[in-house]
This record gives sequence, structure tokens and C-alpha cells, in this order.
Amino acid sequence: MSTEIPQSDHQPGMAERAIDTAADVSRTIGEVAGGLHSAVHRLTSAVEASRKPGGTLATVAAITREAPLASLFVAFLFGVAVARRR
Repeated sequence: MSTEIPQSDHQPGMAERAIDTAADVSRTIGEVAGGLHSAVHRLTSAVEASRKPGGTLATVAAITREAPLASLFVAFLFGVAVARRR
């Protein structure tokens, strides 16, 4: 008489596979959300630093206030240049 427990080749059912897939998707979404959160934080920090006096955004804002029509023309030309590259 053998005392070994027979090993069965248990194949996961559809419900078990669905639960595993949902868990994998949940982990992936959590990782993506964490990455997006850190990217937004870095971007927000960069924008805040650029808005300080002497920063790029502060300079662009000042120029735009002084010459709005010329700034609009430059933005239009920039948009045309970017659109033609695609």
C-alpha cells in the first residue's frame, strides 16, 4: 500500500483563468496609474519652475501680453511647420 497522494493534472477552469487575468490587469493598471502620477508630478514641477520670473513661460507670457497679434502669428507658423512634418 502506497502513502503517496496522487497528483492530478488540474487544469484551471474558465472562472479561475478569468480571475487570474483580472488580477493581472488590475496590477498593470495600478503600475500605469503610478507611472502617470509621477509623470504628472514632474510636469507640474517643471511648469511651476518655468513660471517663476525669468523662466521660459514667464517670458512667453510677457511677450504675449505686449504683442498678442504677433504671438498668435508665430504660434500659427509653428503649427503649420509641425503639421507639415507629419
